[in-house]
Amino acid sequence: MGFLTEKNAEVRRALAASPPDEAGLIQRAFARGPARPFADALRREGMAVIAEVKRSSPSAGRIAGADAAGRAALYESAGAAAISVLTESEHFGGSLADLEAAAEATTSVPVLRKDFLLEPVQLTEARASGADAVLLISASLRGGALAEMLAAARELGLGVLLETHSTDDLERALETGAEVVGVNARDLETLEVDVERALDMLRSLPSDRIGVLESGVSEAAQVAAAAQAGARAVLVGEALMRAADPTAKIRELGGT
Repeated sequence: MGFLTEKNAEVRRALAASPPDEAGLIQRAFARGPARPFADALRREGMAVIAEVKRSSPSAGRIAGADAAGRAALYESAGAAAISVLTESEHFGGSLADLEAAAEATTSVPVLRKDFLLEPVQLTEARASGADAVLLISASLRGGALAEMLAAARELGLGVLLETHSTDDLERALETGAEVVGVNARDLETLEVDVERALDMLRSLPSDRIGVLESGVSEAAQVAAAAQAGARAVLVGEALMRAADPTAKIRELGGT
């Protein structure tokens, strides 16, 4: 089994062993009021940067320590269009507390929960913790699960970044009518990166979708290649977390 398959199985076991308090989460989620619009935030002149709070990863190991609130506030002030917060703990060093801290520390940009989300209750949990949007992985949601998760996100007012890794994933994503479609250059089973494959996939996106290149972005030249392929946004984690000056790096990648 690859990484994604193993992680999904782990998530399902954890949900079965310790189900979240759905009633309490629903109350907290709807008490938050309207979410900050995610897709609208990516519709800007130039390349939109989704800046990520990411302490570690299975491929890179430990990246950098960070105070989620401080890092989110810095990203917002530097001009990030949105902020992604990894909430998975074992491999990425994140938590729902990081998500809540980032949401409270920002004033206008949408905050996205990035995790392995397989059940609607996790979306309720995300909104209850301050998320304005969630990442859904097309390869993880087969059969009617993808439609169910998209419907649950709409009911909660959450934006969605629908992530794809293959042409099959992409076809399924486009059939849903999803507005924001990500193409991850990293294969989540093998953890190998193939940016050229991702760029080819982005070229096939209809012009009415917002394409997002994920993984493998650290330089302005890579952003330019993504823009030429039709991407409207890039999601950047490791390069920002390692940067000596994250503000300058965001402005470089966003072309400002």
